[in-house]
Amino acid sequence: QVQLVESGGGLVQAGGSLGLSCAASGSLFRFNVMGWYRQAPGKQRELVAQITHTGSSNYADSVKGRFTISRDNAKNTVYLQMNSLKPEDTAVYYCILKQLRRDYWGQGTQVTVSS
Repeated sequence: QVQLVESGGGLVQAGGSLGLSCAASGSLFRFNVMGWYRQAPGKQRELVAQITHTGSSNYADSVKGRFTISRDNAKNTVYLQMNSLKPEDTAVYYCILKQLRRDYWGQGTQVTVSS
């Protein structure tokens, strides 16, 4: 089994910054993908960004240039630095780890951006 523990998030004014982190533990395979999804009220869960074990990353168009994903393989941790936040970034952010054709999810952390 895989466990994901998220931290960070909270309330910030528009234009501000927040950082999220997610630490993985358990039965981890070296060649995995870690990332972040988000779900706003009344909307479907959507990919924000993800990163492979080699550091290759991709982003949703809506966050390109504002968010940066990174990972520390030694700590099995993925990070999401969010800058220039907008009210439309308000959502529950979920960490995800993909390995061996299975997806593992964190419990979610709330990010609220006030206008």
